[in-house]
Amino acid sequence: MRFSFFILLTTLVFSVFSRAENISLVDKARARQIPTELYYPDNQPLCSREKPCPVVLMSAGYGVGHNDYTFLAETFTRSGYLVVAIGHELPGDPALSVSGNLFETRSENWQRGAATLAFIQKTLKQMLPGYNFDALTLAGHSNGGDISAWLANGWLSKKELGYIKSIITLDHRRVMLPRTKDISVLSVRASDFAADKGVLPSPDEQNLFGSCVVTIANARHNDMSDSGPDWLKQKIQYIVSQYLNKTASCDKLQQV
Repeated sequence: MRFSFFILLTTLVFSVFSRAENISLVDKARARQIPTELYYPDNQPLCSREKPCPVVLMSAGYGVGHNDYTFLAETFTRSGYLVVAIGHELPGDPALSVSGNLFETRSENWQRGAATLAFIQKTLKQMLPGYNFDALTLAGHSNGGDISAWLANGWLSKKELGYIKSIITLDHRRVMLPRTKDISVLSVRASDFAADKGVLPSPDEQNLFGSCVVTIANARHNDMSDSGPDWLKQKIQYIVSQYLNKTASCDKLQQV
């Protein structure tokens, strides 16, 4: 079997994690070289083909480096997840639109990003058999959350999306979150900008589908990365970890 990718570079780097691995994958079908960073779970030795560990595909906000969310990656690795941080914006890509009907003018960016997520899922599933790429969590900040929601809603393709089991966004604002019991939803919101109408599930929809929307008081949209204040990163870490480990209800998380 032939795959439309090859690994250009693998380098081990040391950070707050025991190991982070930088790889570059090439999607030959689209002639895209995709920078990717893998953060391995704390329980990595226990991950196996027989008992694969969970996986999250993490997408950055526009203009933010894909490796500038280590605080969030650490939250996932502590909960046993393999984190795949993906660089979506490449030299030569069109700039993200800032005018007109943004849902329409930005859709090309979101579709391109969703295609990258689908490629990563298919590619790394073959490369990393000790991890469960058939029950993915998608996570993203701002435009990265829009990309994740675009794929989760099935606008890229109406088939073979059963591998998406959860989506977690940090203050994305444009693309509607899924309304289904098949995909669990958490959206952590800043308090300086509102999402577009219909993007977030209403309280009734949250009750119906089991989704959760949590707004952090005094949080700024642009601070939801490594460069943000420690108090905000700690709150995000707490909310996400409690949600992943199912140790707090949405009502309790909304009171954080």
